[in-house]
Amino acid sequence: MWLQARMYLLLGLMFAIVYALFVAAGAYMGVGSFTLYAILAVVMLFIQYMIGPKLIELSMRIRYVSEEEAPELHQMVSDLAMKAGIKKPRIAISKVNIPNAFAFGRSVSDGRVCVTEGILKLLNKDELKAVLGHELSHIKNRDVITMTMLSVVPIICWYLAWSFMFSNRRNRGNAALLGLVAFVLYFITNLLVLYGSRIREYYADRGSVALGNQPHYLASALYKLVYGSARAPRDAIKQMEGYKAFFLNDPSRARAEINELGAVDEDMSGTVDREELMNLRGKRIKISTSDRLMELFSTHPNMLKRIKYLSTLSPAGGTRVIY
Repeated sequence: MWLQARMYLLLGLMFAIVYALFVAAGAYMGVGSFTLYAILAVVMLFIQYMIGPKLIELSMRIRYVSEEEAPELHQMVSDLAMKAGIKKPRIAISKVNIPNAFAFGRSVSDGRVCVTEGILKLLNKDELKAVLGHELSHIKNRDVITMTMLSVVPIICWYLAWSFMFSNRRNRGNAALLGLVAFVLYFITNLLVLYGSRIREYYADRGSVALGNQPHYLASALYKLVYGSARAPRDAIKQMEGYKAFFLNDPSRARAEINELGAVDEDMSGTVDREELMNLRGKRIKISTSDRLMELFSTHPNMLKRIKYLSTLSPAGGTRVIY
């Protein structure tokens, strides 16, 4: 419940900032002028929202597969969708070799789940099902809509900042000050959007466990994804830079996360079993200052913290400890 409460608080804060900007800008330059910027920002978000799925399909080289082509994948998604109480999403495979998975679409009824060829070669059935549970939780939680709503706030702040900082109005000093405030809020709200994205990842992890997946299977999948991404060519990682917010983990941080995750796999088997995950529950993890700072500017939580959070979940989806 604390994850959900934090998300509601974040949404409230973001739109309180928008309301404050409406009041300040409206008082200074007239409601009509500011409304133009707000409408422009909303229109841009709407266009992105509508054409986004097609852009993802083209850029990620996605091919939708039938039940005859991928019967096991379809069966896993069908079972999870039934448990989640949502319409079965369309299933696709991406020709990208970087191991990962993601969900996209305009709504719950338009949900789509995609796995890369790389992840199909890397994970076993239980790990893959836990990953699919994570992605279906994103669809069930309407995360695409939530993040779209959050993303409109920095856009409005950006437009206001440039408009006021380079204003030719008589009272230019006040305009520049308002523009500076809007620019600072643009930076802050961007950080808040990233924070919201990290909350959604924790919430989707919890959702996968709530759908009946064992926490250690998802932890093992995340562990393997880090190592798989770290072995991928740097050029391939850079090509995916614009789409990493959709992914299960951030491939660009994989090399930095390897050292931290070494202590999780105690027997060096390349997986995380139930006992290893439970052992992590009682340990106090150490995150360096630089890694904490990096996390502030990331769409995904620090992977060691994330696996530690999984160690607090029970198979029924509840938590013993809020981390």
